[in-house]
Amino acid sequence: MLEELEVRNLGPIRSAVLMPGKGMTAITGETGAGKSMLLSAIRLISGATANVGRVAAGAGSAWTQGIFDVDENGKAAGLAQDAGVLDADGKGTDPDPDEIGRRELFLSRTVPASGRSRAVLCGHSVPRNVLGNVAAELVTIHGQADQLRLASPARQREFLDMAADDKAERESYRAAWEKFQAVDERLRNLTNQEASARQRADYLRESIEQINKVDPKPGEDEELKEKRSRVENAAEIAQGVNSALSALDASSVDSDSDALGASDAITHAIQALRTIHVGGSFVGVADRLESLNADLSDIIFSLSNEMDADEDAEGLDAINSRIHELDELTRRWGPTLEDVIDWRDKAAFEVEDLDASPEKVEELKTQRRQAFDDALKAAEVLSRKRTFAATVLADTVSKELSALAMAGAGLEIRVVRRKSGPKGKPSAQNSEKQQASATWPLDINGIDDIEFLFTPFPGSPQLPMGKSASGGELSRLMLALELSVAEKRTSGSSDMTFIFDEVDAGVGGKAAVELGKRLAKLSQTSQVIVVTHLAQVASWADTQFVVSKGNSNGAGSKAPIETTVNEVTGDARIHEIARMLSGSESATSLSHAKELLASSKL
Repeated sequence: MLEELEVRNLGPIRSAVLMPGKGMTAITGETGAGKSMLLSAIRLISGATANVGRVAAGAGSAWTQGIFDVDENGKAAGLAQDAGVLDADGKGTDPDPDEIGRRELFLSRTVPASGRSRAVLCGHSVPRNVLGNVAAELVTIHGQADQLRLASPARQREFLDMAADDKAERESYRAAWEKFQAVDERLRNLTNQEASARQRADYLRESIEQINKVDPKPGEDEELKEKRSRVENAAEIAQGVNSALSALDASSVDSDSDALGASDAITHAIQALRTIHVGGSFVGVADRLESLNADLSDIIFSLSNEMDADEDAEGLDAINSRIHELDELTRRWGPTLEDVIDWRDKAAFEVEDLDASPEKVEELKTQRRQAFDDALKAAEVLSRKRTFAATVLADTVSKELSALAMAGAGLEIRVVRRKSGPKGKPSAQNSEKQQASATWPLDINGIDDIEFLFTPFPGSPQLPMGKSASGGELSRLMLALELSVAEKRTSGSSDMTFIFDEVDAGVGGKAAVELGKRLAKLSQTSQVIVVTHLAQVASWADTQFVVSKGNSNGAGSKAPIETTVNEVTGDARIHEIARMLSGSESATSLSHAKELLASSKL
């Protein structure tokens, strides 16, 4: 609720502080006194477009601030937290409210005489739309200068849902709708990808066939390149090996050779050392030479095998051809043969998945039909509850309008079910092309189109709300609507402040008393602020403020006329009610005022 509204240099108001009560607050005063400036101030902190012409003459800027007491876990506090002006625990830098679970939000707006306005939320500059979004959860203004809150179909649906108390049905439908959307999206994506999937599968199959035709083995290319190098350098290899063997063991090269090789020389050295029978290190040296000779024998054997290897120079072309085939594979799917083989194995699995896509499409079509049927059933349950609530709400509002001096006025709430048409429902009979372009009768809000039609007087045609009534009639219609859902809106508590302007236009006598009574009734569950010219309405208020204008320096002064805002209580309030009744403060009007105040109790 609005705890305090402070205004500086806005129009004729130089400085004013309004502290409305928890229940109903009436703002009264002579015509032209400046009551509209208070509404302008509230609109400014609600994100309305700033008008520099409203800045008081001679002032550099106008400033207004509203302090709201809100539920710490409510939507308004959540929006403030999302905007980064509150901590995650709901505590900001502002003073903590006394009540547990409550906190204060400060919404302010500065409008310079020239330049851009500045929006501030809890001491932090924010975009104007952020201020407006927070204020939308706190203040609802019903007046001719404001767009009707329920003029849009979306707002009308939200209002009807609140009256229907259908949260469980909406949540059930929303879950079914989201499941249907998810399956439908998967099917559309898969259908759109079928052509590219076929191309991909063809490419993969051709690639796998090419790789399998070559049939590479891991490391085969490196082995072939080494073999090619040996063939190309066979003569050089043979000459080097032959020379080495001749030096190490001449008999392995030429059996008729008497030349002493390295192995023979080491054998003689070992034998010579073994003949020494004197103690010392000779035995150890002989053992080491035997070990060396064993290694030398292995080397000679390996080199002899190299001499025996048949390096076929005529097979060089075949080796080069094979290496070329393997290089082509690594160039396209490498860089190594291991990468090529790994790519082929993965491609085989991908081909299987792509080849299975027609079956997947059919599976998803079946899932979509089932998901649509489930969503449709949930939508029908929600629609039935809305339809019943629409009848009850329309009847209740129409009765309230009659009591508000609008006999013959009425509200009709239409819950129109969308028609699906030939493409509306997925089925086995729909072609693939039809289902891909289908427009479902469902959307995220269900299967219904909601329309509020208002008849302001007998004989008037039914017209959409916002286009069929004067400002006063619209205000009374909104009052009737708010009264009809007051208990369901609040559930015991509410942060919403309702402001009614011109709600008393064209009303008088008993109807005015009924109007005030109903505003007081609404104030039992929500804060209500009403700008009124009628004493019969103001008398029902818990708090009353009088807006008056005068010369700040007294009579005869040439100083500018200024508007003041003062709360009236006790005798002062009786005098104001008397003025509103007869324009004077005679004994009769004062007596009538006392009687009216005494009788204006719920």
